[in-house]
Amino acid sequence: MQQLCLSQSGLPKQKRLENEGTAGKHYEAGASHAGELQTSTGRVGQIEVTGTSGGGLVEVVMTCRHDVRRIKIDDSLVSDDKEVLEDLIAAAVNDAVRRVEQASQEKMSGLTSGLNIPGLNIPGGL
Repeated sequence: MQQLCLSQSGLPKQKRLENEGTAGKHYEAGASHAGELQTSTGRVGQIEVTGTSGGGLVEVVMTCRHDVRRIKIDDSLVSDDKEVLEDLIAAAVNDAVRRVEQASQEKMSGLTSGLNIPGLNIPGGL
């Protein structure tokens, strides 16, 4: 009669050891990807995008951390109605924010496309 020694989890010890080996491999792979993810997150913050409005009369340059670097306003708008100028600036900032989201998503999805973490269903490949 063969005895079967069970671990605390109720699995035979051999199966438990196999699972621990697999978990260790997943942990190591995850730790490696986490380092790459942190590095890429820093790089994403350095990317600049340009949002425009009024057919290019107003331009806003923003980083992927949502820091506005520059605002360029065409000279023809300076003498215009202040309210029109404010609306165009707001539209250019909103356009820049959308472009930041798109650039960030593209950059991160390229990095995380190789990750396959069971139970983690995040759009974009995580």
